[in-house]
Formats: sequence, C-alpha cells, structure tokens
Amino acid sequence: MKLKKHGRYEYSPIIERTNYDWPEGKRLAFYIGLNIEHFSFGEGLGHTPTNPGVQPDVRNYAWRDYGLRVGIWRIFDLLDEFDLPASHLMNTSIYEYAPQIPSRIRERNDEFIGHGITNSEQQGDYPEKQEKALIRAATAVFRENEGDGPGGWMGPWISESAHTPDLLKEEGYKYIMDWSCDDQPTWMQTRAGPLLMLPYHIEINDSPAQLSRRHTASQFTEMVCSHFDEQMSLSDQQPLVFSLALHTFVVGQPYRLAGLRDILTHICKHPQVEKVWFARPRDIYTHISSLPKGTIPGDRFTVQES
Repeated sequence: MKLKKHGRYEYSPIIERTNYDWPEGKRLAFYIGLNIEHFSFGEGLGHTPTNPGVQPDVRNYAWRDYGLRVGIWRIFDLLDEFDLPASHLMNTSIYEYAPQIPSRIRERNDEFIGHGITNSEQQGDYPEKQEKALIRAATAVFRENEGDGPGGWMGPWISESAHTPDLLKEEGYKYIMDWSCDDQPTWMQTRAGPLLMLPYHIEINDSPAQLSRRHTASQFTEMVCSHFDEQMSLSDQQPLVFSLALHTFVVGQPYRLAGLRDILTHICKHPQVEKVWFARPRDIYTHISSLPKGTIPGDRFTVQES
C-alpha cells in the first residue's frame, strides 16, 4: 500500500536540529491559548460534559454559556493576578453576542487568534469555495473591529480540509495552530508560500483531558505541572514551546479554576523560571522569522516572510 502524504513538511528529528535561544537567552517559550467559543442554540456541534440531549439541548448549551457569562471573567482576573499575557482563540460571533469580552482582551493587550465564526460548525468537510468564504468572513470581522486580521488561526474543532493551509496563507495568515506534531515551530509549505506551524499541545488541553478522557481537575493539574517540569528540563537540549490550551466553560468552573491557579503558581514560582519566556503566539512568530535561514525545519524549502 502506498501511503498518501500531506506534502506540507518533511520529517525532521528534533535531535538533529540547529540549536537557538528565545529572546534574552530563554529556553522555554510559554503561552496560554484560551478558546472563546460561541454556539448556535438547538443545532450544530457543541461540547458536552454529559450525554447530549434532544435539541434544543438546554442543559449542555447553558453549561457552555456559563463560560462566557462567568468563567471567562474569573480567568481574566486570574491572569491579571499573575500578570500573564494570553492569546484568545475566538469565534467572531462573540463580537455581537458578548462585546465586553473582546473589549477586555484589548485592554489587556492580548492577542486575537482566528477561530472561525462559531464552534457549531467545522470547516474540514466544506468544499474549498465554502471554506474560503468562511475564513474570509471571519477575518473580515476581526479587521472591522481590530483594524487588522489576526496573524494566527486555529480551526473550530481543530478541523481542516486538504486546502486549509493554502487558504489561510492566501488570506494573510502567518501561522497555524492545528498541527500538534512538534515541540518547536516548523515552517509548512503552502501553494502561496510558507506558513508557520506553532505547537499547540493536545495532551494538556483541558477539553479532551477532562471531557473526553475524564481526568479529574487534580489529575489535570498534575499532568500540566509534570509536562512543564519535563519540558523545562528538556529545554537545556533544545528551545521548546509550552502551550496551555484552555476553554472558558471547562477551566472556568470554580473547582477547575482552583486547579488553574495551582498550575500558574507552579510555573511562575518554578526555581528555574528565569529560563521561561512568557509570550504570545505573535511574539514567537516574530522571533522565529528573525532567525537565520537553516535554523527552523522547513525554511530551506521556502522563502520566509516577516
């Protein structure tokens, strides 16, 4: 059987790559990716902490809406408490439904990441023309409200078609967070030029960990802290990226919020915290783009753009 290939990047073992530093000699780039998602009532896809009900599934819809009405504001306050930057993977329907949320993101000087219009749909099974229209429509809303489109994108449900990276590059995106295949950024090939793949850790994503795999809040806290400690140790060998993927309706629940506080305390008070670069994805992209050609996997096959 001949295996199909995606043609986006070539195999590159991490032990054979060029060593480099993050700014100021840091070794571990840390970023928070908070998913801010909005759903259609009574139809479409949606996260569920319990078995889905008959539509309109009020129980699960309201549970998700708690994340926007309560959870996110607790998370914002916690990030302020630790003075941490964040990036926000936001459905653009939030602008109409809850405009106070993007306002708070602006006040914090955080980063907006493209995340479709709503998580009631996924683009992976759309024809190319329809997917292009979705990406363009979502990007236009950001441009209307923020003056510019986001630099990065993650598809709703991390869903892609065979054309998604090409369409994103053509729409002006610089990096993508759907491909969780590495602990370092890697240049991806598209028909329109290079697109950076930014690490986004599925294993320590609060939604699959606690909703799908049914880990408890304390188990999730232990997992994330262990992941961080091991990456901190490994970063002596290679510069790495640590991403903490969160959802307002998951970690925004009080007992899970307490676990998030423990996680951030562990990280911010780590005895080697001076090795950590607290960044946003746009900062990581800017630094990677500044490195000499031949440093980052994939850059010798493409022409880099800053």
